[in-house]
Amino acid sequence: MKRLVLNPWQVALVMKNGALERILTSGPHWTWFGEQTLICDMTKPFVPPVDLSILLENRQLASMLDVIDVPEHEIILQFEKGVFRGVLPPGQYAYWKGPIRREFIRADRSKIWITEPVDRTILERMEMGPFVRSFIVEPYEKGLLFINRQLDRVLEPGTYHFWKNGEPVQVVKSDMRQLQLEVSGQELLTRDKAALRINFHAQYKMLDFVKAYSEARDYDKQLYLALQLALREFVGELTLDELLERKGSVGAKVLEAVRPAAEKLGVEVVSCGIRDIILPGEIKEIMNQVLVAEKKAQANIITRREETASTRSLLNTAKLMEENAMLFKLKEMEYVEKIAEKISNISVAGGGDLVGQLKQIFVPH
Repeated sequence: MKRLVLNPWQVALVMKNGALERILTSGPHWTWFGEQTLICDMTKPFVPPVDLSILLENRQLASMLDVIDVPEHEIILQFEKGVFRGVLPPGQYAYWKGPIRREFIRADRSKIWITEPVDRTILERMEMGPFVRSFIVEPYEKGLLFINRQLDRVLEPGTYHFWKNGEPVQVVKSDMRQLQLEVSGQELLTRDKAALRINFHAQYKMLDFVKAYSEARDYDKQLYLALQLALREFVGELTLDELLERKGSVGAKVLEAVRPAAEKLGVEVVSCGIRDIILPGEIKEIMNQVLVAEKKAQANIITRREETASTRSLLNTAKLMEENAMLFKLKEMEYVEKIAEKISNISVAGGGDLVGQLKQIFVPH
């Protein structure tokens, strides 16, 4: 015989010849030779030494266990004292009743949407990765949910969780902010056959994401083509000089022409315009020469205008001095003062009145 003492949280299964003979609970016990004893910790899941269905034929053991069957399309979320402990995949499980309070949430993975009362933080746990698929729609985005390749709904910003199963689920997202589209390096011909390159830009934003994705393939490429064609058509109707003069109005004309096509694509073109006009070297040199000639002509006109004004002013002054002797005398004294400022030394030779000699120097007879 063999003496055995069990703690309050322990249970012993006494086996003989592979069959369950009896169950021992807490306290001292004796076992006979030839009997095998399996001591189980009631705070942990029960791991049967043989097939569980055979052991459950013992009514006492069956009453002491919580047996959980998980079919193929389900999982069970296990909680101990309100704390998430793990996921039970398909299979059969047994737990001892009594020492620890356990809760179980059964989830049906055959459906797409998660309707079970499971907190989002638990769905984002690493243990849930094999069973949950997650999609994040940023605050500046919108998403289209496709289930089995069929459009189901529009998703607003947020985090979405779905069960993983054989049903294909796809989320297509689009940026709803204002976007920039560059139409660069366009080789164009004006009406007077001048070849040039234009860098064009446009700002647009999404209006109807469903229309843009479901009714138009690669809506951004189609918008690019519409802008390109509208720009070519408008530039082809202008001469080079007209294009350079009306550069600022090109964007408004192209915007007006492209707006109907953009609405069919589900987008709105907010603004557009020419960034650069790049001329060939020969045309650029000729235009520089024309500009220099124009500036020279303007400079000559200004010079002649100033000379004419100066001459007219002198003539008016002369007429006033001729008519007014006092004014002539004042002007004479002004010039004498200016001459005197430039003379540092005066040498007087001979005798006579000094003031008289100075008068003879400065005042003409």
